[in-house]
Amino acid sequence: MPGKTVNVAAAVIRSGDRIFAVQRGSGEYKDGWEFPGGKIEPGETPGEALRREILEELDTVVEVHELIDTVEYDYPEFHLSMRCYWCTVAEGHLTLLEHEAARWLRVMELDSVDWLPADRTLIDKIREQMQ
Repeated sequence: MPGKTVNVAAAVIRSGDRIFAVQRGSGEYKDGWEFPGGKIEPGETPGEALRREILEELDTVVEVHELIDTVEYDYPEFHLSMRCYWCTVAEGHLTLLEHEAARWLRVMELDSVDWLPADRTLIDKIREQMQ
């Protein structure tokens, strides 16, 4: 069992019938696909962390909506606690500053990318809520 818990917030950015996915550009999980977001800093709410991270990573202001789910996932090195929220673009154009690629995926295309394990656990819930 991994010792350290990493608390993150993830944005499931939705536009109509499409979801925004990004491909990691660096680190141990480089090339894996994920929902954008990042670590929740001390004193931050998950929503504040999401707004900050999306601004830093994608130069975009998002509106954070309801919680979809909290994913608890054990990676070999750490335990991930990921709060996943529906989000919409409030301002900006989702410019890749840290990721190597991005795609807008329709519900039937969600299996077309190689999701990181923790993010993959969210796909069925997203499908259900987008029906």
